[in-house]
Amino acid sequence: MRTMFRTIALGLAALCGAALLTAASKPAPTPAPAKVNWNAVVARTPADSHVLGNPAAPIKLVEYISYTCPHCAHFEAESDAQLRIGLVGPGKGSIEVRSFVRDPVDVTVALLAHCGPPSKFFGNHMTFLRHQSTWMEPIGRLSDAQKARWSTTDFAARTRAIASDLGLYSLMQARGYDRPATDRCLANKALAERLAQHTKEAVEKDFISGTPAFVLNGVPLSGTFTWATLKPQVEARLR
Repeated sequence: MRTMFRTIALGLAALCGAALLTAASKPAPTPAPAKVNWNAVVARTPADSHVLGNPAAPIKLVEYISYTCPHCAHFEAESDAQLRIGLVGPGKGSIEVRSFVRDPVDVTVALLAHCGPPSKFFGNHMTFLRHQSTWMEPIGRLSDAQKARWSTTDFAARTRAIASDLGLYSLMQARGYDRPATDRCLANKALAERLAQHTKEAVEKDFISGTPAFVLNGVPLSGTFTWATLKPQVEARLR
């Protein structure tokens, strides 16, 4: 009887040992990859544009935007939430914003939209378009003295005058920029010259003649100037 119990005990020990060995040799489960918040992923390109979303996404939408263009403001208000939810959020598409500068006011606001790290761009961009009717309102009642300041030959003095007369410093302060930081961005003449050159290239290469204008997966979209006309073209590629 003792021999039988001894044999059973040895057998159980062997089984337990084998089970422990099997458990030890079994690879640990691979953790699920962390979900990326693509609406928080922003990159600045060598062409001074900004891309929101998955850079490897199969759908790539380029927006040419002029900050003094009322249609651009309407487009941003109508499309932003839908594009972020349906296109950018799932990682299916990215949005690239390119500045199309038409006049000194466009240049000034574009410099401020570009102010700071890439992560700040889309917040700046939205701020200027959403408040466009407010900051553009004083343009129609400029005094002769103000007009003279806007045409000065000193670049930084000109952009500072425009920013002051249109209340742009207040918008920048609300975005977390103090006066010295804003002035540094307004003095960036090199960027202003590059944006002017990019605008010229947009006219020549993508046949952009007005804003907003769009390029979808490398193809300029003729006759597309509103969210109503762009939306079905984006949705067709999401299917």
